[in-house]
Amino acid sequence: MKVLIIKISSMGDIIHTLPAVTDASNIVPNILFDWIVEETFSDILRWHPGIHHIIPINLRFWIKKWYKLSSWKKYRECCIQLKKKYDVIIDAQGLLKTSLLVTYMTCGKKHGMDYMSVREPMSSLFYHERHYSNKNQHAVERIRQLFSLSLKYPIPSYIGKYNIEHLFPPQKHHAPYLIFFHSTTKFEKLWTELNWSIIAQYAINAGYCIKLPFWTKSEELRTNRLARLHCNQIIILPKLTLQEIAIQISGATAVISVDTGLSHLTAALGCPNITLYGPTNPKLIGTYGQNQIVLRSSTKKMQHLTPIHVWNSLQKILNLKYI
Repeated sequence: MKVLIIKISSMGDIIHTLPAVTDASNIVPNILFDWIVEETFSDILRWHPGIHHIIPINLRFWIKKWYKLSSWKKYRECCIQLKKKYDVIIDAQGLLKTSLLVTYMTCGKKHGMDYMSVREPMSSLFYHERHYSNKNQHAVERIRQLFSLSLKYPIPSYIGKYNIEHLFPPQKHHAPYLIFFHSTTKFEKLWTELNWSIIAQYAINAGYCIKLPFWTKSEELRTNRLARLHCNQIIILPKLTLQEIAIQISGATAVISVDTGLSHLTAALGCPNITLYGPTNPKLIGTYGQNQIVLRSSTKKMQHLTPIHVWNSLQKILNLKYI
């Protein structure tokens, strides 16, 4: 059976889809998955043994630069690839723009969530088969349910398995360290630099080194400010690929992160992780898996999550003594 998955972005959404691929790969004989995805995230799919072929696209760029001839040429090239005939097409994105620009162009029986279940109801008009999924479930379970209904197999009763952690075995021959994923795209999801500095001091006092990654200029400036306060105990990582940051995560004692795609990558790799949430509801799209603790501010404001509360939660997950 040849199946095409449409889940283009974002990092967290893509990672949330992997357990459904694991379920189907283990249950449905001779199933082959192709996956159409934003090129930025294609490395993640290469890690999963159930993915047969990856179709990378730049949909965000095409939409942003729709007036350029080069964008239309690239889009046309993508449409040619999508003319391959599939037994089943699963649109797990649930967005109107994706259904209109991608799902509509594919050849095969198209499945997706129904009008009541999908993120943008109009997108369901492009599916041949529409399936109900309870919106109160976590995103991982919703997608597992969509795959099971589309491919006609029972959902396994056990927790979903990402099936990528085997590529990144823990490396414990070095000094213990924590990673702080302190950056995210939305301002209201950021934790204050003062709070990061306080918890960094807790970690240093407990004998940990701290690694800080960055990718943008503003992230680099924040990282440098934090590092100046704790000169010898903080390592600023260079700009890393997804493969390289996955290796760093696998070797970490634990991670503390805000609501970002990298917190979901940490969960997929099974690394102990404290993820801090404010406005986002983690019951629906929070980190999923073993060794994960989710902390959400009761006021939905990040500044009301205190460093001591976060540190005590970290100690629980690592079975350490309270300070």
